[in-house]
Amino acid sequence: SRKPSHPQLEAFVKHMSKGTAAQMDGSLSSLPRYPSHSLCEMGELTQTGVVQHLRNGQLLREIYINKHKLLPSDWTAKQLYLETTGKSRTLQSALALLYTFLPDFDWKKINMRHQWSTIFCSGSCDCPMRNHYLEEEQRRQYSLRVKNNDLEKIYVDMAKIVGIPTRQLRASNPIDSLLCYFCHNVTFPCTKTGCIGMEHFKVIKRHQLEDERERQEKKLYFLYALLATHPFLNQTVNRLQRIAEGKKEEVFVLYSAHDVTLSPVLSALGITEARFPRFAARLVFELWQDGKRPKEHFIRILYNGADVTFQTSFCKDHYKHSSKPMCPLEKFANFVKRDMFLIFNSTSYYDACRRRAL
Repeated sequence: SRKPSHPQLEAFVKHMSKGTAAQMDGSLSSLPRYPSHSLCEMGELTQTGVVQHLRNGQLLREIYINKHKLLPSDWTAKQLYLETTGKSRTLQSALALLYTFLPDFDWKKINMRHQWSTIFCSGSCDCPMRNHYLEEEQRRQYSLRVKNNDLEKIYVDMAKIVGIPTRQLRASNPIDSLLCYFCHNVTFPCTKTGCIGMEHFKVIKRHQLEDERERQEKKLYFLYALLATHPFLNQTVNRLQRIAEGKKEEVFVLYSAHDVTLSPVLSALGITEARFPRFAARLVFELWQDGKRPKEHFIRILYNGADVTFQTSFCKDHYKHSSKPMCPLEKFANFVKRDMFLIFNSTSYYDACRRRAL
């Protein structure tokens, strides 16, 4: 009876109860497959979140299954690659999207891999300079925060209302919690000492926008993003190249991740127009083949359904001298394998991880 609802929500819940036949890595098998708690809890997916992902899956199905026949009706487990972090919200998001993408899928064909790192660096996570740039970026954020008098007053006021020390509230950055109330159209919390209101939210949101502007100017986050996302982007390029060579085992890949996964990927690609990821944001890499020249392959990148291919640093000028609305795969490959490291005066990920940028 809770809103918003979705015509397939009831069938989705029913299908999730049959999921014991799926192959789930490690601790994933012990996580609930859909949110069933009676009260919203911190860091959990809500019914609204499930519905957003059911809609995401529906949109992807209309394009990739109904229109482009990406997967046949008798698709096999080898044609899907599924990976999620070990949080119930990311597993549930993946399953909700998958349910409308492949309605009533056979659980025996589901092999969900567990990714322990939020930046999906798998076996290539050792990168000292990445950690250095992240620490510098966090110092920049903190410095901007303490310089903002309006923000400090709001933190003092909010901390008093919820009964915690100001430093604790400042450190936790309450924008995430407030966005949950805001996006679900629920009134902000009240206690005996007062109510958190729209004026608090507006000051914090205004500071977040200022922080995004300074982040782009100072470039520390960009340097962090290049090193943080190289393992994931390298994996993506390798997979696209294998498919282009005719190895079609994995034709649909789903990574269920976090805003802290998506944000550095957008930054590393050079998509500076993109704002901080909203709930249920989706980034899609498409591989296309030229019908007349089968050896030519292109990529198209979509963010929340909008084509952002020509906002990327490696393809922003390509459309000026090409009639094709896509980016050659080799441009993406060259960026990931070589050009990402130029700013570090390096030629490899290993070297860039140990060398400061110029």
